[in-house]
Amino acid sequence: MAENTQQSKTAATAPATAGAAPAPSAQERGAGISTALELFEIANSLNATLDLDALLMKIGAAAEKLLDSEASSTMLVTDDKKSLYFKVASGDKSKALKSMLLPIGQGIGGSVAKNRKPEIVNDCQKDPRFAGKFDKASGFVTRSILAVHMEYRSEVVGVVEVLNKRSGPYTDSDLKLLQSLASLASVAITNTKIMADQKNFFSHTLEIMGAVIETAKPAMTGHPMRSAKLACAIGRILGMDEYEYRMLYYAGILHDVGYVAFNNPAVLSDFGVVKAAEELHPTMSVKMLEGIRMIEGALPMIQSHHERFDGTGYPSKLYGEAIPLGARILRLTECMEEIRMVGLKAPDLYPHAVKEAEDGKGTSFDPKVVEAFVELMKQPESVW
Repeated sequence: MAENTQQSKTAATAPATAGAAPAPSAQERGAGISTALELFEIANSLNATLDLDALLMKIGAAAEKLLDSEASSTMLVTDDKKSLYFKVASGDKSKALKSMLLPIGQGIGGSVAKNRKPEIVNDCQKDPRFAGKFDKASGFVTRSILAVHMEYRSEVVGVVEVLNKRSGPYTDSDLKLLQSLASLASVAITNTKIMADQKNFFSHTLEIMGAVIETAKPAMTGHPMRSAKLACAIGRILGMDEYEYRMLYYAGILHDVGYVAFNNPAVLSDFGVVKAAEELHPTMSVKMLEGIRMIEGALPMIQSHHERFDGTGYPSKLYGEAIPLGARILRLTECMEEIRMVGLKAPDLYPHAVKEAEDGKGTSFDPKVVEAFVELMKQPESVW
């Protein structure tokens, strides 16, 4: 028993064998924790960036800092999956770089994208794959490259490279660090591109809906976009926050979509009517738009855009500030648009509109909305 105890003590205190990896020092452990925290901060920053160009700039800056490098490049895969391209570039030669493509399979970056295998090249001039045309286009002299592919759900998103390490050659430790950054970047880039595609689709859908609304009644050509532009100009003067401002823009375009349903028997039957009265169109507009989460904040503005400040409007006879601010703005905007739609043209339109607004101050319109409108009409062509 004593012999076994002695053997245990000896094993516990014996030095590590020659083949075992040495335990990391306190300094190395501290550096590892610091790097992990830095990557965590980078991840938060990337995920909070919704603009693709700004995101790519952040990825490049993070790569240069983490890998102590003179420069970086982030190339994305083209839609046809055949090439890599620079989405962003800086400096005098940026235009030339952004117009250049690197076929997948060619150059160091193209090889990384094709083979999905990172590359460390500490002497580019000796590597036959080195695509010197990018140096010629940018004026930058590349001595060394560390390149890693970015992948999301088995799809190559692009390649991130760091160039010319300041403190010696690139190492396997550098490679692992850049791979960690590339993993974060691939998710952020994919999410940002998806959101950009959704916004693009939504903006085009808004334009189409605006065009449809224009056909619903005579003299409506241009009415949705003019309403949105004027309403937002008033909202800006009144200090609307970013969310309210965006909802006001949507409401400005879509507030009259209910007119489209006036000749649709199926929609009318949902309201229990055969023929819709004018007073029903705000409610019909809201009914048609319900369920679209992106514009749900615009619905109260649309519902109440015919309410009057003195409480005699429709559909709910709301009074004063019980009417949503966006609806109060749209109320005035709609009335000013009616003046235009009956045929009054500039320059007579603007003074007549100002008089109508001031005559309705406190009754039809919110006084502070009128004041903002009158201020805008000092230079009306820019907003209406």
